[in-house]
Amino acid sequence: MDLKMKGKTALVAASSKGLGKAIAFALCREGANIMLSGRNEEVLHRTAEELRGLSGAAVTYEVCDLANGEEIKALVHKTAEVHGTVDMLVNNVGGPKGGSLLELTDDDWTSSFELHLLSYIRLIREALPYLKKDGGRIINIASSSVKQPIPGLLLSNTFRMGIVGLTKSLAEELAEHRILINTLAPGRIATDRVAELDRQKAEQTGLSEEHVKESFEKQIPLGAYGKPEDFAQYASFLLSECNTYMTGQTLLIDGGMVKAI
Repeated sequence: MDLKMKGKTALVAASSKGLGKAIAFALCREGANIMLSGRNEEVLHRTAEELRGLSGAAVTYEVCDLANGEEIKALVHKTAEVHGTVDMLVNNVGGPKGGSLLELTDDDWTSSFELHLLSYIRLIREALPYLKKDGGRIINIASSSVKQPIPGLLLSNTFRMGIVGLTKSLAEELAEHRILINTLAPGRIATDRVAELDRQKAEQTGLSEEHVKESFEKQIPLGAYGKPEDFAQYASFLLSECNTYMTGQTLLIDGGMVKAI
C-alpha cells in the first residue's frame, strides 16, 4: 500500500532509539522527510546516518530536552526552516521513573508532568500553524497502562491517562482543520525501556531477567513481546493520508495482554 508520504515531513520526538526510532525508520521508508530529536547528539547523528541509507528523503536532527519549552519551540522552528513545514507529528518520550505514592516527591510529580504530558501539549501547540495548512496528522504515544494500570509505575499510569484525555479533546477542536489525532498505547514491546523494567523486576523479586520475561510472555495471548518495527506500522498508517476518518481514538498494541474491554 502506498501511504502517500513522499515529500511530506514528519517531526518525531525522542527518536534516537526505541519506538520513536522505529517510527522514524518506517516513515522514512515511505519517503517522508524526517526530523529526529533527542538529548544525545552522538546517538542522534548515528541514527540519522542509518536513516539516510533507506531512501532519498531528507533526514535531519535537533538536540532537544523535551522538558524545556524553549527547546521545543526551537525544534519545531528548525523543522519548518529546514523542511518547509510539519505534516506529521509524533509525540513520544521515554517512560518516567517507577515508584509508589510515598516514594515519589513533589519534584518527581512536577518534572514528570512537564516531560510526559506538557511536552506533548507544547509540541502540538508549536506545530499547529504548519499542521493546519494541509490537514496534518498527530500520533501521541502513551502506554497500555491507560487501560490497565501497571503496578509500581504511578507516574506513568497518571500522566499517560492525561494523554488520552488530550487526544480525545483535541480531536474535536482540530477537526475543523482536517487534522487527525490519535493515541497509540504499546504493551510490552521489545525496547530498551521494557528491558530495563524487566531488569528492575528481576532485582525486586530475585528472579532472573529471562524468567521475568517469560512470565510476562505467558500473559500475552500471542506469546511474545512485540517488535518495534511492527508497532511502527500502525503509526505509519495513522499518520498517512490513507487514514481519512479515524481521530480521537486510543489503540492498544499489546498482543492481547490487557484484559480491559
